Amino acid sequence: QVQVVESGGGLVQAGGSLRLSCAASRIRSEVLTLGWYREAPGKQRELVAAIASSSGVTNYADSVKGRFTISGDNAKNTVYLQMNNLKPEDTAVYYCNFHVKVVVNVEGAFHERDYWGQGTQVTVSS
Repeated sequence: QVQVVESGGGLVQAGGSLRLSCAASRIRSEVLTLGWYREAPGKQRELVAAIASSSGVTNYADSVKGRFTISGDNAKNTVYLQMNNLKPEDTAVYYCNFHVKVVVNVEGAFHERDYWGQGTQVTVSS
């Protein structure tokens, strides 16, 4: 069974930094993208950053561009999120995501699915 474990959340003052880590074990499918999402109270879960596994191309939410950096290690199925110059509005539960391609037969038919971490709380005080 796939396990996705996050770490690195916590309480920090505005302007501070945190680094989130996430590791997935027993993923036997091709990982297409690795990403971080967040969910603040009363709001929908939103994409923070993502990185394409094969190309390394990254994508960031406008609100975090220039402050957050996503990186990944394909061989270890790990993904990191370096968060600098944190703001109170960054307060949320952060979830890592592995978006994978599951091949279902020898003809190459496949579907895609997501694996999620349990979430880690990030709180930024003003």
